[in-house]
Amino acid sequence: MPSYKDFFNYKIIAKSTNSNARAGTFATPHGIIETPVFMPVGTNSAVKMLTMEQVLNTRAQIILNNSYHMYLRAGCELIKKAGGLHQWQNWHKPILTDSGGFQIFSLSKLRKITEEGVHFSDPKNGSKHFISPEISMKIQEDLGADIIMAFDECVPYPCDYDHAKDAMERTHRWLERCFTAHKNSRQALFPIVQGAFFENLRKEAAKIVSSFDAAGYAIGGVSVGEPTELKNKIVEYTTPFLPENKPRYLMGVGTPVDLINGVKAGIDMFDCVLATRNARHGTFFTSNGNKIIKNKEFEEDFSPLDEKCDCYACRNHTRAYIRHLYRTSEATAATLLSIHNIHFLVNLMRNIRNSIILGNFEQYSNDLLSNF
Repeated sequence: MPSYKDFFNYKIIAKSTNSNARAGTFATPHGIIETPVFMPVGTNSAVKMLTMEQVLNTRAQIILNNSYHMYLRAGCELIKKAGGLHQWQNWHKPILTDSGGFQIFSLSKLRKITEEGVHFSDPKNGSKHFISPEISMKIQEDLGADIIMAFDECVPYPCDYDHAKDAMERTHRWLERCFTAHKNSRQALFPIVQGAFFENLRKEAAKIVSSFDAAGYAIGGVSVGEPTELKNKIVEYTTPFLPENKPRYLMGVGTPVDLINGVKAGIDMFDCVLATRNARHGTFFTSNGNKIIKNKEFEEDFSPLDEKCDCYACRNHTRAYIRHLYRTSEATAATLLSIHNIHFLVNLMRNIRNSIILGNFEQYSNDLLSNF
């Protein structure tokens, strides 16, 4: 009987001497991922505003699709008939799907959590649905991603201790059911650490999920409205309790500063919708912090979005031109800014990885943080 170990393998290539940062490789059925890595988010099987060729040209190694949205539209059966997500969206590198737990959590008044699973209403048409750990595994098996996530219960910030503890314990019971239902060894099932912002719960959760033999492990339940300092504290505290010889994934985090701090804590994988969401609202990343393209200072600025960037937008267009597009509501503005923002984060992680290998990560990361 094949196991995930026949298809997935993580190797640490280099470590930082003054932090928990590490550079590695993660072999999957659709290719090797060089870590640390940023994963663009293709919520509805498309990274917003971009074609898959444009995403590929940002040098992205892996993308994230959302199983909750795919389940509702277009439907898992249709995507399975198409040959799975890789064929469906013409992306032939690794894919990760999340379980839908966070999206269901965000529905708030439209869902009811029970021990068996979650009953919820589609916010668009009111149709009734139910997802259990077993159904989540079936959904993600039909979608065919390389990496799939356990079905978990995410709690809001702030949250009282009893609520956080109950949700964490239910997440662990669901985790057992996920592993029982999970049959496809060509898909790596990642457990998720919950526990809100209570250190003893995070420690307990990390130890419990680490007891499951998995190809990798994730930290969830952050970026839910908490202060940045608290998020950093919990990530730094939790990460060392996860196995060192497996990839660690911090879910839903993706500002340049968050990525740097996450790598310092020992995180290998990140995802966030912020790159494309910011772009649609006219914000772009630069080596000197975020900028807003609609600002008048860029009206006659014929330089690229970032002088150090070699993305398509920076090689071919100026700030003044993209500002014109944005102010005249041309969709191309959001496309160019999305290309840039994703490329910026992908390239940031590549440079961070190189600095770890070369042994100068601390200096490099400190310089970056001072600029941002």
